[in-house]
Amino acid sequence: MIRIVSVTGLLLLGLLVTASGIWGSLALLYAGPHTGGLNVGLAAAFGLALLLTIVALCTRRWRWRAVAAYLALFGVLMVWWSGIEPSNDRDWHVDMSRLPHVTREGDSIKVHNIRNFDYRSEFDYTPGWYDKSFDLHKLEGVDLVAVYWMGPAIAHIFVSFAFAGGDHLAVSIEARKEKGEGYSTLKGFFRQYELFYVVADERDVIRLRTNYRRDPHEDVYIYRLSGRSLENGRRVLDEYINKINNLNKSPEFYNTLTTNCTTNIWFHSKANSDHLPFSWKILASGYVPEYLYESGMLDNGLPFPNLQRSVHVNARAKAADKATDFSRRIRTPPDTAK
Repeated sequence: MIRIVSVTGLLLLGLLVTASGIWGSLALLYAGPHTGGLNVGLAAAFGLALLLTIVALCTRRWRWRAVAAYLALFGVLMVWWSGIEPSNDRDWHVDMSRLPHVTREGDSIKVHNIRNFDYRSEFDYTPGWYDKSFDLHKLEGVDLVAVYWMGPAIAHIFVSFAFAGGDHLAVSIEARKEKGEGYSTLKGFFRQYELFYVVADERDVIRLRTNYRRDPHEDVYIYRLSGRSLENGRRVLDEYINKINNLNKSPEFYNTLTTNCTTNIWFHSKANSDHLPFSWKILASGYVPEYLYESGMLDNGLPFPNLQRSVHVNARAKAADKATDFSRRIRTPPDTAK
């Protein structure tokens, strides 16, 4: 029995060392100094330290000395890691160069730097931003927008707040990228992107995805949330406003798993006491609409596959294109929804 416990303990220790060592090597590779390939050398050195520690675990003579040395090395790594801080002062992509912020007077809010680019292609556009006031008492609904490009399990999820008179305010939670920088899911684990709330006109943030992105093609679905009071929607909007303003003062890192487009929406929804419990479908973001449907938060008058087809907006968005009533046109239900 003692031997079984000892072997089990060593196996668990080996797994812990291996997991932390892989994480440490990747952290150095992605977040370490890139000058002269130093990040690659440091990552390789840490990987070698991991390998030597695993080998030493198999020997009684060197086992605990190696573990102690590895823990000391890992401690140094964590001190370095804790010193990496987010910033709002970088050479950003033009489409992420302006931080939105919100001023408020009673139940009236004024949103500054709403993005509204005039696109000719995904990367060819005329930049544009505007400010607009909204009356919170005129909130009519909240839409969930799901964007798919790599199968049913993965989607970019964002929300759009609908106000009386046909006004819509879309908020997409994204990784803020610098000029010349692309998005990498793996890099998103290692403090390589700041967290960014894109506050945009739907003619920008939806039309970009339906009309101009080609590689890969993106399918966009717009679901109207139901089964909850508008007061709940206002509380969620308040959470968004607070976060948007806080990011102006205190930037945060984006994280592929814990601080992303979908998890942050769920955190904002906790402003309501009847928010949905956390589910694996929030991590596998492509299943979020199905999760909401099963929870009674979407129209259940149709089977989910039929509902999904009825809210697919690509064709309508291409037809509407630059129309001033773009938001109304993309929500006009097709004949197949009957």
